[in-house]
Amino acid sequence: MDPAWTALALSLKVAGWATALNLVVGVAVGLLLARGRFPGRDLLDTVLTLPMVMPPTVLGYYLLVLIGRHGTLGAWLHETFGINLIFTWQGAVIAATIVSFPLVFKPARAAFEAVDGQLEQAARVLGIPEAAVFFRVTLPLAWRSILAGVLLAFARALGEFGATLMVAGSIPGKTQTLSVAVYEAVQAGQDDTANLLVLITSVVCITVLLGAGRLAPGRIANRQD
Repeated sequence: MDPAWTALALSLKVAGWATALNLVVGVAVGLLLARGRFPGRDLLDTVLTLPMVMPPTVLGYYLLVLIGRHGTLGAWLHETFGINLIFTWQGAVIAATIVSFPLVFKPARAAFEAVDGQLEQAARVLGIPEAAVFFRVTLPLAWRSILAGVLLAFARALGEFGATLMVAGSIPGKTQTLSVAVYEAVQAGQDDTANLLVLITSVVCITVLLGAGRLAPGRIANRQD
């Protein structure tokens, strides 16, 4: 397979796993912070939002300290299960997940906060179990904003570079994602390869962003009017 399409396939794989993880964890944490009241709530929100403003290389360094062979978690995983996450596609997934997490978590929290609590309370009065209230009332009212965030997170994970390069490296066919492949091609003076990779990345990201834009709450409200 052509290296460009190999890099695309790997990038889609990494971005897909990262987005799936963010969907589960981001929605759960968004709901917790939207409805929960507990000490340290604002601090937790700040910490979880940090990947939006912190340089990816700094996040990559933190990940190396945490999951590296001699890191706090990495040493335990290696000694207990023989698992090494550095320079693997799984390590790239972890990096992409953390970098793109706020793009799911923040819209999810905002969407849950915008849900009319009276509708949920009415469902409870009718005897509907709490889990059913979430899946039959809360989630249907919030899903468009959440899905828009998920699409943005997918695009961000697809284009992740700094943290991925530090954690997963650039092994062709194994950890070399599209963004890393572009960097390597430019460094090697392979302009034709770089142009192809940039074109592929741009088309995929534009398509995803168009889809996210169609799901924006303001766009939907205007259509209904």
